[in-house]
Amino acid sequence: MSKDSSLSKKSLDTILAHAGRDPLAFHGFVNPPVVHASTVLFPDVQTMLTAGQQFTYARRGNPTTDALEGALMEIEGAAGVKIANSGLNAIALAVLSCVKSGDHFLVADTSYGPTRHFADTVLPGLGVRVEYYDPGLGAGIKALFRPETTAVFTEAPGSLTFEMQDVPAIAAAAHGIDAMVLMDNTWASPLYCQPLSLGVDLSIQAGTKYIVGHSDVMLGTVAASERAWKGLDSFYGAMGCHVAPDDIYLALRGLRTLSVRLERHQRNTLSVLDWLKDLPQVCAIRYPALESDPGHALWKRDFSGSSGLCAFDFADGTTRDQAFAFLDALNLFGLGYSWGGFESLAIPVRLKGMRTASPFDPDRQSVRLHIGLEDPEDLIGDLDQALTKAFG
Repeated sequence: MSKDSSLSKKSLDTILAHAGRDPLAFHGFVNPPVVHASTVLFPDVQTMLTAGQQFTYARRGNPTTDALEGALMEIEGAAGVKIANSGLNAIALAVLSCVKSGDHFLVADTSYGPTRHFADTVLPGLGVRVEYYDPGLGAGIKALFRPETTAVFTEAPGSLTFEMQDVPAIAAAAHGIDAMVLMDNTWASPLYCQPLSLGVDLSIQAGTKYIVGHSDVMLGTVAASERAWKGLDSFYGAMGCHVAPDDIYLALRGLRTLSVRLERHQRNTLSVLDWLKDLPQVCAIRYPALESDPGHALWKRDFSGSSGLCAFDFADGTTRDQAFAFLDALNLFGLGYSWGGFESLAIPVRLKGMRTASPFDPDRQSVRLHIGLEDPEDLIGDLDQALTKAFG
């Protein structure tokens, strides 16, 4: 689907409300239809043999799919977008569209755990050599390049520990050897960061999180630059990928409110962290939007906002039993691995086996929080009573 040039001149808030919609094409209805289909009929043999109509088979798209892909193309400034079954599926599709047997693939050491599992278990079997790198390298990543290096995977901020990366510097270095650059941009969503404008070739979202926003759909997206689009489109089609129209429709509905939801997530998170930072039980906050964060300058340069995902480290001497007692005492914060929905969540940060190329303290007790859309004063009250129960 081609981008609407009139929309590309508008603000992202306006694009969120209008992109992917063409009411006059569907009898004036504001939202596109949810098309359940497999077979598409042709008026004659010539049209069938030349694929001379917009839709030819449902696996290759339908009006519902086109609406979401078209909207995301506008938001991401992409040459094309593909929808996947989950965030991890989107990562796998993006990676496999640009690496092959014999290639060398560089992956940020702070990447999402399932990304590492995919890289460690699937790629070696396909003949791809994976190497993890310190996310703080920036342009220095070129020291790791080999003649067979074909792709670099970035994630900013990093999962669990929230280190920022100098993505434009990494992209410039990688493009010097004609390598593709991928970025997991789920934390900021395409609203607060547009990776393709930073030099990234494949921008990946776990749409399950902020795009859907209601904890009820698994979905992933990959937005491609001009140089990456042909490979992604070809590989996606060859793999027979398809996402159910009901899930796509729910993602499209969530997309319309992305701006207002993220604004509230950001505001609530800053309120909670402002209270949390002065507590004696806490020694560090991990959230790049804070001036105190080591990655703040990079965040301020490349991002226009922040989300509800953050972490904090307990003070030295905190035991695992105390950290777990804190988590078990929470009432409003659910214990769950996902995030990005309307609800607040918490998990213990466990890094053992997750870092091989950059330093970390395996004994540090940390908690990752997702700050939801509840009243921040109520969330603070819940954290306060849980800390009291855990620490006295």
